[in-house]
Amino acid sequence: MWKYVVKRFFLMIPTLLGVAVLIFLLMRVVPGDIVELRLAGDSGAVSEELLKTERARFGLDQPLWKQFGTWIWGVVRFDFGTSMWTGASIGEEIKLRFALSLQLAIMATAIGVAIAIPLGVASALKQDSWVDYVARIVSIAGIATPSFWLGILMILVLLVVFRWLPPMVYTPFWVNPWQNIIQLIWPALAVGYRLSAVVTRMTRSAMLEVLREDYIRTARAKGLVETLVLKRHAIKNAMLPVLTVTGIEFAFLMGGLVVTEQVFNLNGLGLLFVQAVAHRDYTLTQALVLLVASVFIIVNFFMDLMYGWLDPRIRYR
Repeated sequence: MWKYVVKRFFLMIPTLLGVAVLIFLLMRVVPGDIVELRLAGDSGAVSEELLKTERARFGLDQPLWKQFGTWIWGVVRFDFGTSMWTGASIGEEIKLRFALSLQLAIMATAIGVAIAIPLGVASALKQDSWVDYVARIVSIAGIATPSFWLGILMILVLLVVFRWLPPMVYTPFWVNPWQNIIQLIWPALAVGYRLSAVVTRMTRSAMLEVLREDYIRTARAKGLVETLVLKRHAIKNAMLPVLTVTGIEFAFLMGGLVVTEQVFNLNGLGLLFVQAVAHRDYTLTQALVLLVASVFIIVNFFMDLMYGWLDPRIRYR
């Protein structure tokens, strides 16, 4: 097992390197020049001499292999450089926003899973009953409802009915935990509901499939108590696809909540990502893509390890 863990861990390095090469090249071939965009603005008037000087300052006049080498060496040392658009340190820009997005993703995932697993299991066990119909309606409504729209509804209800609004200026958890939770619980509920809908559908499908397996019938025929059949055999084995979907959804939340963040006035990674791409900010976009890719890869790593715990048939060598 430990051999597999070490091997799997070191496999992450070439994957991240491949992502780094890909995003670096893509940023160089997409149309648009950050130097021209920043200096010329709407007028479009800027001298060639000034453009040349600025490109040299950012190292954009260097060969691609040299630019990539300089950037990747900085990444290895956790030095992402400065934003080409604002001049601010990328590490400092990402630090606070990453904490916000990570906390929001964790809270939304926890809420989603807490709703989805019991609902999906109950729906499968009571197939074609009123419990199943209610669970299916709730999950389909969740999939069809955008998180940002649900967030707007929440704000309207809080304002109109309770005459109260959650704090709209972000407070880090370590500064004021209570105010931080009060602020993030609403976007987490809006996002968590959509996530719960997806996971509920997957849990129901996986449970129905597992409940039809021969080993479940065998366990019941041997006189095993129904609760133990479900706990030891059905739910545990049904969690494999559920785990995969939950992991992907969690990683997506790290950079994919631009509109929801805007609704609740949260400056997370999503908004920073959009601004970086809009400004053709090479260094910032590269750092953000690498960061999100790292989250995906790390989540996948832990999911692979959990497969072995959930399914005893899986043996790593």
